[in-house]
Amino acid sequence: MTEPLSTTLRIDGQRLWRSLMDLAQIGATPKGGNCRLALTEEDRLGRELVTGWLRDAGMTLGVDQMGNIFARRAGRRDDLPPVVTGSHLDTQPTGGRFDGCYGVLAGLEVIRVLNDHGITTEAPLEVVIWTNEEGCRFVPVMMGSGVHAGIIPLEDALAAKDRDGDTVAASLERIGYAGDIPMGSRTFGAYIESHIEQGPVLEAEGIAVGAVTGSLGLRWFDVVVTGQEAHAGPTPMLYRRDALKRAAELIGDILALADPHQPHGRVTCGEFELYPNSRNVIPGRVTFSVDIRHLESSTLEQMEQALRDACVRHSELGKVTVELRDVQRVPPTPFDADLVNLIRTSSDTLGIPYRDIETGAGHDAVFISRVAPTAMIFVPCEDGISHNESENATPEDLEAGANVLLHTMLSKAGVAAS
Repeated sequence: MTEPLSTTLRIDGQRLWRSLMDLAQIGATPKGGNCRLALTEEDRLGRELVTGWLRDAGMTLGVDQMGNIFARRAGRRDDLPPVVTGSHLDTQPTGGRFDGCYGVLAGLEVIRVLNDHGITTEAPLEVVIWTNEEGCRFVPVMMGSGVHAGIIPLEDALAAKDRDGDTVAASLERIGYAGDIPMGSRTFGAYIESHIEQGPVLEAEGIAVGAVTGSLGLRWFDVVVTGQEAHAGPTPMLYRRDALKRAAELIGDILALADPHQPHGRVTCGEFELYPNSRNVIPGRVTFSVDIRHLESSTLEQMEQALRDACVRHSELGKVTVELRDVQRVPPTPFDADLVNLIRTSSDTLGIPYRDIETGAGHDAVFISRVAPTAMIFVPCEDGISHNESENATPEDLEAGANVLLHTMLSKAGVAAS
């Protein structure tokens, strides 16, 4: 009697690891991380390497107007909407080897193992590579998936500029990924994204897999504190309109906003610009970012109001003023209950320990959940560190997560009878 697929079919963990390490050579940094900023030459080289592997696996490729790449493996019922997995290849300036690219290459490994065993699914399968998930070169974050889901207008995304004035549209043309597939024209039967946790919970609890039930809400702001630049020597402290001094006082209040809202409250000030940024000039303007997050919409509202109140409290008309600018909003997002349950079932069937978990980070899955049933699979990362060159994950945990992805996709897509 033939054993069921659930007891015999496994991904090739060594092959998955080799693919991750080969990709990590592109944009490698001295400390062992990666720098492949969105739509740069390094991003192009990463895309070329991975799309070559996808073609070698027999997949057909298409690129949409945002440069999102869709690789398709036909099913027996190719009229059915595809079961899709994937993530992104762009990184932070000092990023790691696993954030994003693990989700893409785990999807590639699913396809490879199905090819190895001659398995055809009922519904087609797709692996997608989303454009500019990180949002560090071009804002907003999760841009490619956001345009796909109709949340970010295509025109706004293409017109977005980096600090040098280069646009998304020009960058897509330059690297050869200005596609022609109309945005939003591809429908998904389901979307399942694998990712390192980017937090410490799974490793601390010794659990290999997280079944992600949903994401924290996210609100991004820029704060502009405006005073007056003046000579650092002749201007006594009493007469200064020092934007940095006021900004420092304000930042202290902002960084305490999440304290009453634990365990899900988060607040971060991570990006700063100083004008004129000269050693012997009192700063006349300070611009900095604020990132607030929480699992509940009502608490997110309270945190935003506290932020607004702090900005008003520190603004002094005619001396130093504070302006708060909205940048991006993502509501708390529950994932599809049936897909989350499939992840739990696949983990149980494979004998892999799992726990339910929420994601505090933004992911493409958050936007795709607006247009398709969506869920995520987390695996541990060392010390919970991500967006850092020291980001690390074990081959065993990456293999476990990819096996759960494989069996979850097969459960959703169905295996065609031979």
